Amino acid sequence: MSTLQEELLTIDEFARLPDDGRPKELVRGRVVEMNQPKARHGQICATIVCLYGGYARENEVGHIVSNDTGVIVERGPDTIRGADIAFYSYSQVPKGPLPAEYLTVPPAVVFEVLSPDDRWPKVWGKLSEYLEAGVAVVCVVDPQQETVQIYRPDGSTESLREDDELTLKEFAAEFNVPVQRIFE
Repeated sequence: MSTLQEELLTIDEFARLPDDGRPKELVRGRVVEMNQPKARHGQICATIVCLYGGYARENEVGHIVSNDTGVIVERGPDTIRGADIAFYSYSQVPKGPLPAEYLTVPPAVVFEVLSPDDRWPKVWGKLSEYLEAGVAVVCVVDPQQETVQIYRPDGSTESLREDDELTLKEFAAEFNVPVQRIFE
């Protein structure tokens, strides 16, 4: 009697899959399809990219990527998560055009914007993967509560509301933005 074993994909195999227009992640070697984000999610992501991306470009501190750009969080079996927004400092990835393939270093900062149907066990698993992979800070943005939860590898957390300032030393020590601006 023979048993069929599912073939797990590597990062390289996943990268070579044809693009069928549906968002996907590679989770422990398996392809997982995701729903397209809705309008409010996209608006908040765009606002974060404008706020942090504009600062990063003007002050030449690093790269901002978005649109579920793949972040390698595990090898053997391989996992690639799609970050809503990520920041790579120029000390991690030199200035200039980014390569066409997945970056092999973790970003310094990841922003994940919650969707109404997200469940905390799944979100917690994803942010834990980012932190274990070497991401210095993960910001979970909650549009319904209009809050930002900040997580770091040392286990420290911060909860910010609309009247608070979001400051990320991992991004740039002198940069801060009122949390309410993210939700305008």
